[in-house]
Amino acid sequence: MLSTPGLFALAPHAPVVPVVVIEDAADAVPLARALVAGGLPLIEVTLRTPAALDAVRAVAAEVPEAVVGAGTVVSAAGAAGAVRAGARFLVSPGCSGRLLGALRESGVPFLPGVSTASEVLALVEEGVTELKFFPAEAAGGVPYLRSLAGPLPQARFCPTGGVSAASAPAYLALPNVACVGGTWMLPPDALAARDWGRVEALARKAAGLRTAGTAAGAGGATPGA
Repeated sequence: MLSTPGLFALAPHAPVVPVVVIEDAADAVPLARALVAGGLPLIEVTLRTPAALDAVRAVAAEVPEAVVGAGTVVSAAGAAGAVRAGARFLVSPGCSGRLLGALRESGVPFLPGVSTASEVLALVEEGVTELKFFPAEAAGGVPYLRSLAGPLPQARFCPTGGVSAASAPAYLALPNVACVGGTWMLPPDALAARDWGRVEALARKAAGLRTAGTAAGAGGATPGA
């Protein structure tokens, strides 16, 4: 039974996983290099565009410092194609029994998506304890995850969906959060202008949020019941 400790083991060094939508595969390598230079080596390329697999392939081949993965994995075919392209981890927005089987068979770490306590419990029963919490803000945000820490302490999360530079520290302060996923270090105008220096600067700020989250936690976050 495949579990995912290999992915979260890297989280202390990368508290934020950039969630990247690539429209032009030619942008993938310079974008990945900017993120790595800024201290964010875990990069999730979402399978939402025709260029996505070519982007994964290019980053895997040309940016060895990056740990490139594929997000928005919703089928067995998508999981297999992403791994063939060089994805080193897989992320799904939700999880069915069939998809869980495909993720396990992929041979790489994976984060299945959950948004309710029942979904978390079902995956914990299957031996999967490292999960994506999505859509984080819409599904209850920090208070919801805090409330899960008591009854389901073995589950750890990467909240994604609506997480911002302002809200990330509060998530990272929770004992059951390993990292967060976000897009704020990838502003559309910077991507359109191919301003990789700005992306690197924003990534560097995001990479420093682990310390900020720890400080926020020390300030009196209350555990859930």
